[in-house]
Formats: sequence, structure tokens, C-alpha cells
Amino acid sequence: MKNSITPYEIRQTNRQRIFQYIYQKQNVSQQDIAYDLHLSRPTITTNLTDLKEEGLVNEAGQIDSESAGRKPSAYAVNPQHRVSIGVELLSHQVKTIAIDLYGHRISYNTFQLDFEHNDAYFQKVCAHILQFKDNCQLTDVQILGIGFAMQGLIAPDGEKVIYGKIQDCTGLEISSLTKYLPYPCRFIHDASSAAIAELWASPSLQDAFYLSLSRHLGATMILNRRIVSGLHGHNATIEHIQMDPQGELCYCGKRGCLETLCSLRALHHDLDQLDSFFTQVRNADLKAQEIWISYLKNLARAINILHLIYDKDIILGGYLAPYLQQADLNYLYKEIAAQTPFAEEWDFLQISKMPEHNITIGAALPYIQKYLEHI
Repeated sequence: MKNSITPYEIRQTNRQRIFQYIYQKQNVSQQDIAYDLHLSRPTITTNLTDLKEEGLVNEAGQIDSESAGRKPSAYAVNPQHRVSIGVELLSHQVKTIAIDLYGHRISYNTFQLDFEHNDAYFQKVCAHILQFKDNCQLTDVQILGIGFAMQGLIAPDGEKVIYGKIQDCTGLEISSLTKYLPYPCRFIHDASSAAIAELWASPSLQDAFYLSLSRHLGATMILNRRIVSGLHGHNATIEHIQMDPQGELCYCGKRGCLETLCSLRALHHDLDQLDSFFTQVRNADLKAQEIWISYLKNLARAINILHLIYDKDIILGGYLAPYLQQADLNYLYKEIAAQTPFAEEWDFLQISKMPEHNITIGAALPYIQKYLEHI
């Protein structure tokens, strides 16, 4: 038989309710809390005092009121009471971001460094992170943890890269970094990281397939607002579905994978050339349009496969997301309609709501989410 709720549990529940209310509303008075949460003034006062002493909540001016007399004090969460850092390790670059309890960027930095699977490289990366932390004027106590986004498949516990052909880092363990850093750390697949950021930006999103259209093709399945990791860590690796055994060589060693058809390599343009490429596309340059139409046809084939398997929304993200227009989505719908046996509605394709810094922010967010859940 379940025991009755203890006074301690009641206090903890009230504390969490008050904090979450302030977090969601962002600027509230004691009267707001009492009215919406149906709590007594002494309970609210005690909890606010405790939250202020811990640094979680601050007084933030006064609430405007039409009634006569003194305006009530406003309370708000201290967003930098705790922070998290996200790092993306690329082949020739390291991207670093610090975010607060709302997921807002505190600072962002990139520096050029060729990836190497050796101790000297990891020392340089960690030294950069520590300098970045100091530049942000953050203390060790503030930092909840560091998420490292990788272009590779990650073990479910985040401790090891189980497949890292792109950067030749299969077998890399998080201990290579934690021995130089005094914070919790974990690896995360870059596509999963981007999907986590998408969920943060879209509170109503429940189920979807997130497609990362970037230097490399990646995908993540979202179910009940959670990332499906799979039994062995290689869930949703659609980039290695073989479409043409005689096609171009993929980094996995096979030919004609979706990676060769739907990553940026299929556009024959680097990231720093995308602006000019899409200017040509929108200005009806014949060569650029031919490349783009070929890309969209292959992307439609990939989307059709996914939608036949998982009849949910498909979110188009990654570096290409900011360049996509409604005309591109309409073309994809037409191509899909010619391939699928079903009479599909034109309602399941979405463009990412968070294309900027999504991977680094997504790598940092799990530490923020975990902290907020356990206050």
C-alpha cells in the first residue's frame, strides 16, 4: 500500500510548481502565483525566499498595476544561475556555444583546428573551451555540463563514438576529453542534437522525422517528444540506404547511398558558396537550376521512403533549411505524389524553425533540460 504524501514531498512539489510557474511566465508577482496556483501567501513567501537565497530567482522591478497604492514586486528566474556548453567538433573547425536556462545564447565562438584522433588535439580543444568559459565570465559552479556533437554514431550512454568514418574516430571515448575538463561531458550525434534544438523551439511538436540537410545527410526519429536512439545506436541512419549500387562512392565504402544524393556534395558547392548558388537558382540560371532540380528529385525519393515507413511530419533542417522556399516544398510534394501509391495531403513537410546554431545549442540543451526537471 502506498504511503501518504509526506510534508517534505508537499514542500518540494510546491517549490517546483512555483519555480516552473515563474520560469514559464518570466515576470510575475506573488499575487499572480497565489491566484493561478491556489497557494497561500506564507507558502509562496517562504519558497520565494529560498529560491532567491539559492540564486534561482531574482526580484525584477515592479509589476504595472492599475490599482492605487504600491506596485507589487516582480519575480523572474535568474537565467544564468546555471548554464550549459555545446561544442561541435568538425573536420577543420570547432564551434562552441554557451546557453542559459532558457536556451538563449550567451556567447558563440568558432576557431579553426583540424580534427585529429590524438591527445594533443583534445588538449587544444579543452584549452579552448576553458578559455571560452573564462571569456564568458562563467564559474565552474554555473556549468552543468558540456555536450560534444559529433559526425558519427554514438553509444546510447553518450560515452563512445561507435561509428565515426567521416573523421576516422570510431572508438573515441569521452574520457579523452573529460580528463582535461572538470564538468560532466557526453557525445551526441549531430543530427540528434539538431532535433533536440527543434523540439525546444517547437513545444507542440510530438512525432516527426528530422532530416539534416548539411555537409552530410543525417536523420533523427522523434516519438512522443523524445529522440529514438535505437537498440544499437544507429537508428534512422537513412544516409546509408543504398539507392544505386553503381553510384558515387560514399564515405561508408558503399556506392550510391542517400548520402551521395542528398548531402551538400550533390550540389557541387561548399557552404561558403551557398548564397551565390541559390541566388543563381532564384535568378533562373540554367546550370544552377538543373543541379537544384536533380537534388530535389533525389530528396523526394528519400522523403517518400521515410513517409511510407513513418507517416508523420518530416522536418527539413540543416544548412539548407534557410534557403528552402514554399516553391521547393511544392515541387517535392509533386514528386512524392508521382511515387507514392497513396493520395497524400500536402501537409507533412516543414522547414526547421531553428536552423541557426541548432547543433551546438542542441548539444548543450540536455543538461539544461535535466536540471529544470529536477529543481
